[in-house]
Amino acid sequence: MTRKSLVAPVLLGAFSLALGLTAQAQTQKIGVINMQDALVATKDGQKAVADLRAKYSPKDQELQKRQQELTAKQEQYRKTSNTISETAKAALERDIDAMQRTMQRDVDDIKADMDGDQQRMVNELGQRMMQVISKYAQDNQFTAVFDVSGQPNNILYASNTADITQAVIALYDKSAAVTPSAPPATTSAPARPSGAVATPPAAPRKPATAAAPPK
Repeated sequence: MTRKSLVAPVLLGAFSLALGLTAQAQTQKIGVINMQDALVATKDGQKAVADLRAKYSPKDQELQKRQQELTAKQEQYRKTSNTISETAKAALERDIDAMQRTMQRDVDDIKADMDGDQQRMVNELGQRMMQVISKYAQDNQFTAVFDVSGQPNNILYASNTADITQAVIALYDKSAAVTPSAPPATTSAPARPSGAVATPPAAPRKPATAAAPPK
């Protein structure tokens, strides 16, 4: 067999392999989703966030009022500490210290409760969302779906046609009933696709910590 006849089959085989790989690559369908935006944009997510705000806004307002009272007491101490008696000064210091300790304890308790409620909300919505994403991906023949809401993420570029966020939100709202007001007791984390990072939706701002004691 001549050198020419040996080279031709090798080139032909390599060309066929390249065509096969190209065809296989063309069948890969990749989607991206902003999981955080999707969770809070659904009707269930909007209701859950509203429930959290309704539950914790009064507590936050109460803490703000107590902070103002503490600040006023500290200002009183600052203005009068050099003119009042040592007994009155000591009593004022005890009042301020007690107010600070009590408020800090309540701030920590409320923050822990709010974090727990928020995490349970994310877990439940995330589990439901994953079912919807799986159905959408299978029905539309996606090979993989990546969450781009996590920071950092490894998605450097994705065309608008690859973003399935709005489609998944619409499918979720179509297939899921609005959740009840009370968050469920489950604490298990939702399964998510490779690269997905489930992040909590927007919630009432956390209460401020107690001010520092007077110097």
